[in-house]
Amino acid sequence: MRVRLSVGLLLTTAVAVFSIPPHKIPEPRVGFDPAHYVIYRPSGQIKIDGRLDEPSWQEAAWTRAFGDIEGPEKPEPRYRTVVQMLWDDEFLYIGAYLEEPHLWATLTERDAVIFYDNDFEVFIDPDGDTHEYYELEMNALNTVWDLLLVRPYRDGGPAVHSWDIQGLRTAVDLKGTLNDPADEDKAWTVEAALPHAVLKECIPGKPPKPSNGDQWRMTFSRVEWRHKVENGAYVKAKDPVSGQPLPEDNWTWVPQGLINIHYPEMWGFVRFSGRTVGQGGGKFVVLPAEKVKWALRRIYYREWAEFEARGRFSGDLSALGLKDEGELRIRGWNYPPLIQTTESLFEAVYSNKQGESWRIRQDGRVWKVAPETKK
Repeated sequence: MRVRLSVGLLLTTAVAVFSIPPHKIPEPRVGFDPAHYVIYRPSGQIKIDGRLDEPSWQEAAWTRAFGDIEGPEKPEPRYRTVVQMLWDDEFLYIGAYLEEPHLWATLTERDAVIFYDNDFEVFIDPDGDTHEYYELEMNALNTVWDLLLVRPYRDGGPAVHSWDIQGLRTAVDLKGTLNDPADEDKAWTVEAALPHAVLKECIPGKPPKPSNGDQWRMTFSRVEWRHKVENGAYVKAKDPVSGQPLPEDNWTWVPQGLINIHYPEMWGFVRFSGRTVGQGGGKFVVLPAEKVKWALRRIYYREWAEFEARGRFSGDLSALGLKDEGELRIRGWNYPPLIQTTESLFEAVYSNKQGESWRIRQDGRVWKVAPETKK
């Protein structure tokens, strides 16, 4: 109850405490082309042991292999990483295969900053508004860090570190020996079961589990540190000049276009299918509203660039460098979009003839206003 109450208070006051971010909000250097995945139901029970050997896992498709977080112009990851998913009435199941010839991990305390080790990370934004989303990190010792983001860090956060995924089940299976540089390892596999009841708690009024056809925004990330061996143990490789560890590699399911995983609008799409895994069907279709939401996001990036350059927002697409942007012209929606600004606030709006509208504001939240509730 204590954790749920603190989360509720944070969500209630999120807009009121919003202030101008103390840093840039850069625009991603890749276009909007998220990966997608259809999640099917298992044919039998899933045992969370990290092995991924049940028949349902054998039938489930793997995602495409991870690439560099910045995009395809960067070097390919040194090791392969792929993910698969399933769901039933109680859990969202995630399985991952991480190729790794040097298995090592040090962190054993729950909610430690797990990406200080090599890790696997899950990010989930069920309603796709880029606010109130979940993060889960795991290392090869099966140590977990779970937290809730009220907003992305770029928009002022905060992260709720005291929040836990109640009922979370996780396991790791090692294809090799941990923390032993004397041999070469193969990989580690991750298995997690995340309760729907917890993943829905930040979406008031929604059912406690997904329905056939529901779409969520998700992504996965892997942090990999370069290492060396000292006194028979793995240690992080260091820069010879600064003496600090070399920067980690960030490998992701979907490219972010910059080194920042907390851009939920760049994450992939998952669709829940009512079919059993292996039956086929359940084709993925990108919802038409996603084009509108991306057009609003382009305005958001440029508004913050304008604010950084001139200390104000602008209601003029030309001033934002977007006047001739084809992505902003969407069939069936008003053009130009309505943009209203004050000294420290803005709201951009796309509307259609049915009175429906999609909106974005300065803190990055994007939301739909139905005709009957439009103000």
